[in-house]
Order: sequence, then C-alpha cells, then structure tokens
Amino acid sequence: MNVPPPEFDLRAYLLGPTAATGHEPAGAGLWKVQRDLLDRAAGTRGTFSGVVHFVPADDGGLALREEGTMRWPTFTGPATRDYVLKTTARPDALDFFFPDGRPFHSMSFTPEANLDQHWCDPDTYRVAYNYTDANSFSYSWDVLGPRKNLLLTSRLVRRPEREA
Repeated sequence: MNVPPPEFDLRAYLLGPTAATGHEPAGAGLWKVQRDLLDRAAGTRGTFSGVVHFVPADDGGLALREEGTMRWPTFTGPATRDYVLKTTARPDALDFFFPDGRPFHSMSFTPEANLDQHWCDPDTYRVAYNYTDANSFSYSWDVLGPRKNLLLTSRLVRRPEREA
C-alpha cells in the first residue's frame, strides 16, 4: 500500500490540488469511478461506472454524490448515492455519514486507520482504503453475513479539468 505524506490533508486531496488556495478549478472534486461487484454466494458479477462529486460544505466537511450506470445481470440503468463527510481531529481522515445523519464509517489512507467496518443488521461491511498517488485511490468493501456475501472494489481517478 502506498502511503500519503505525513502532512496529508484528505479533504484537500479529494477536492483537488488547488483546493487549499480557495481557487478550485472547474474539475476540482470530480473523480471517475469504476466499481466491480461480485456476489460470491451466487457467482454473479456486475459493474458500476460513473463520477463522484466532492463539494465543500459550510461546516468544513464535504458532500459526496456518486452517479453513473450500474450493470447487473438483472438490471442496467442509472444509480446514485449521497453521503456527508465530516472533518475529524485528524486532517488525514474524514467521517462518512448517511444523508439522514446516521454514522457510516471513517475514511483514511494511513496504515493505522485505513480499515473500518459498519454493522448493517445482520451483515458486516468491512472497508479498506488504499492511496495510489496524487490522482487515484481505491477501496474495497467486503460484506459478510447471513444475507450478503459481496466484494465491491472501487477505483477512483481524478477527472481532468478539460473533461469537466
């Protein structure tokens, strides 16, 4: 796993290289996402491809909106997700919340904090974040329980300004 530098600011990283100056270019906070979906119990595979928008929030956190196309053997069509990211005492971490305010998990690339989990009765969702470089990262959700046996692997690449 690559590790970001010690002074790493996760919020600034997600918004883009000029976010710290307050002069965010049109493409800041825009990422392409490609997700592989595997239902291990059924042997079913699918994909999600689209974009992730990170938008600054008034409280210093971020709003996250993911939109794209999901392809599953029984469905192909539009899919979206929204989350709220809140700052923490550490600049290299953000806490994820569902839009209704319920806590979800923490995001970080540091070796001591890049793993987290979420209990969604009756299944456990375990996430691992991996920093690749200044313009890409990945994460995977390993979902296990009596209802689900999934592996969801996402790769994000910063979307160039010219594509915005």
